[in-house]
Amino acid sequence: MVFKNYYKILDLETSRVSIDEVKQAYRQAAKKYHPDLNVGDTLAEERIKDINEAYKTLSVPASKRKYDRIWNSKFEKGKKAFKDEKNVFFNMFLGNIEEKETLKKEKIKNPIKGENIETEIRIKINEGFYGATKQISLKDIDGSSKTFSVKIPEGIGDGERIRLIGQGKQGKNGGKNGDLFLKVKIEDDKKFKLKGYDIYTEIPITPWEAALGIKTSIETIDDETNIYIPNGIQSGEKLVISNKGYKGENKDIRGNLIVKVKIVVPKELTKDEKKFYKKLSEVSKFNPRK
Repeated sequence: MVFKNYYKILDLETSRVSIDEVKQAYRQAAKKYHPDLNVGDTLAEERIKDINEAYKTLSVPASKRKYDRIWNSKFEKGKKAFKDEKNVFFNMFLGNIEEKETLKKEKIKNPIKGENIETEIRIKINEGFYGATKQISLKDIDGSSKTFSVKIPEGIGDGERIRLIGQGKQGKNGGKNGDLFLKVKIEDDKKFKLKGYDIYTEIPITPWEAALGIKTSIETIDDETNIYIPNGIQSGEKLVISNKGYKGENKDIRGNLIVKVKIVVPKELTKDEKKFYKKLSEVSKFNPRK
């Protein structure tokens, strides 16, 4: 039976870590090897299984202590473990130095993997929120165009990368092709702007609504929600509506909707409106310049 190094799987350099550090390392590793970001990569699929297995053991104090006892007894207090595992890795996958020298003498050409390619793909904020399938065309070195169908996973973050296996530069000596990495750029639209996991928008209101306060509704990225604007609010002030923003790493938790108030004055007034404004100017003692 192979005794796996769960700390190494979670990219932790020591076993002396807290449960919170284990959880943080798990989130980073799970995000890096998520199937939606590594489509067709069987190695990533196997890696995510190991990551889940490591987290299940190390995230529970009792099972972590039991694992550490076995690990320390098997590999001399853990320090030798990382060194031993590294040697095992090189022996299993890279071979020893003598074997390499033999291959050189025999002048055997090793397969060389093709270079990876990275480019940018621009999507709308609602495409990132709901997920989408987009077509992207890239030109080869000879000028010919190649079209790819790209699946945008739901809730992908600005700056995250999508990996297309084997769509990079061609390998040599029978080596595998490189991969194509698409860096996601989420573009703001006229209504919504994205900053981190928060979505920013504006709500226009009249001067009397600002003075008296108002209960109204506002459009969010996926529905409408009720909002209360308190009396005396100033233009430019912001209201925060929790859990109505963009999807976070945990898809069940969302950012905030930040609503900026914009007081709009009518450009043209009716006769009655002019009378009311004139009367207001006579009775009101408010002067914002003082």
